[in-house]
Amino acid sequence: MTQVPGMETSAISVLKRAVELDQSTRFQESLVCYQEGIQLLMDVLKAVKDDSKKVHYRQKIKSYMDRAEQIKVHVNQLKEEGKYHEQIRIADDATGYSYEVLFRPYVTEGVTEVWVEDPYIRHIHQLYNFLRFCEMLLKASCKVKRIHLLTYKEEGDNSSQQASALSELKQSLQSQDVCLDLQYSTFHDREIRFDNGWIIKIGRGLDYFKKPKGRFSIGYCDYDLRQCQETTVDIFHSKHTKTL
Repeated sequence: MTQVPGMETSAISVLKRAVELDQSTRFQESLVCYQEGIQLLMDVLKAVKDDSKKVHYRQKIKSYMDRAEQIKVHVNQLKEEGKYHEQIRIADDATGYSYEVLFRPYVTEGVTEVWVEDPYIRHIHQLYNFLRFCEMLLKASCKVKRIHLLTYKEEGDNSSQQASALSELKQSLQSQDVCLDLQYSTFHDREIRFDNGWIIKIGRGLDYFKKPKGRFSIGYCDYDLRQCQETTVDIFHSKHTKTL
């Protein structure tokens, strides 16, 4: 019984976030939070002994499950009609927008192939950004087998650094049974696509984080704590991702 208050606090926190995202029409993200919060409430329900409290939690769980189901139906309908569009505005100096937070709702279990189009995977911090993105995919619940990277080929003194870093990453991914398909082009579009149909366009590409103040500053290792530059994230869904 001593664990119940803490479990309940966690559930309330997650569900509060779900409602905030829901009200901001960030439906896919809110759905993830609703599902997580509902599971936490179910754990609380199992732990309580008082019958009146059990009735209370069952009602709460039913209410949140009903809303989650409504969102799921709404999102699926928009996807079928090709009308799904969600926008996230990241404010200057905002934190809490690591790749895990931003992409997790869209990297579902069925994802096996990812396309990254970003001209700025060139300098050392941008190469580390792409490495972090790949690590996020490997930690996700999906089984990614192929990552396509289309970027700008660096010239001059930094060209060997880019080639060496991407070659090392390609070998490292191979050890994880993931193929890195690398191509170069002179373009300016920034887009990330998953083979489950989700398309994410970020104004600054993967390079939307500010430079940390030092190597021992908060946010240097944990991207959730790193300040961001102002940018806009547009999220779409298409049933024909591979033909785009």
